[in-house]
Amino acid sequence: MTKDELLVVRRAYAKQVMAAAGAADQRVEAAFSAVPREHFLGPGPWPILRWFRGYAPTPSDDPVYLYTDDLVGILPERDLNNGQPSLHAHLIASAAPNVGEHVVHIGAGVGYYTAILAELTGHTGAVTAIEFDHGLAARAQSNFAGSANVSVVHGDGSAIRFAPADVIYINAGATQPAQSWLDGLKDGVRLILPLTALPAKDGEVHRRGAVFRIERNGSDFLARWISPIAIFPCEGARDPVSETALAEAFKVERWREVTRLYRRDDLPREQCWLRAPGWCLAYR
Repeated sequence: MTKDELLVVRRAYAKQVMAAAGAADQRVEAAFSAVPREHFLGPGPWPILRWFRGYAPTPSDDPVYLYTDDLVGILPERDLNNGQPSLHAHLIASAAPNVGEHVVHIGAGVGYYTAILAELTGHTGAVTAIEFDHGLAARAQSNFAGSANVSVVHGDGSAIRFAPADVIYINAGATQPAQSWLDGLKDGVRLILPLTALPAKDGEVHRRGAVFRIERNGSDFLARWISPIAIFPCEGARDPVSETALAEAFKVERWREVTRLYRRDDLPREQCWLRAPGWCLAYR
């Protein structure tokens, strides 16, 4: 496939991804159209997750096979994937990164969605990509060699200090927001927070999860449910007590009613969808 043909394929892919996401954001669509997925996923053929069949290799190393709304294995032996494009399109549109802003991407993997965030912040903005897995961090660093507006850091995204951010984009399942994420929220900063309850077997991708958009407004932390999610666990941001509280909360199907995050746990139980030591998600 020629470069010109691939450009057409990417434009069509971006439109399909946005339609599947239910998002109408021309800037996000343009970013998905601009970033070559094959640059971040290494040489093909690539393992595509086919539901009920496991991973299946693409028929060849033609990158056209990467421009579908599918999960591509980056560490398939650990069930770790380059996430579903339509989900990230929805979450990135909800985060609304703007030109000139600083985005912190925690759980960056090999950097494909980092690159989309960098496309949205432009050459006057910056993206700090943090990845816990040493091998994936090394791949991301290689993928961004020579990039002036993306820096890749290997380490625990719940503990690493970073420059003040406009968007904090979490790409793994936590059981509670890390204190460092909330401490860094000034007015208008958006935190995309996936919360997941542990399934029956440790190490499996989480099957019960919800993503919330948190934004500071004065002394308030506004919260809004934006998506269900199944995602790999976030190292450093999982606490067994909060995990138990989260599992109980998922039994009460009122996550769409959440409007506030509080950094205290003394609210009446009936006001809270989730209440855990030191924090809660509440209806008002």
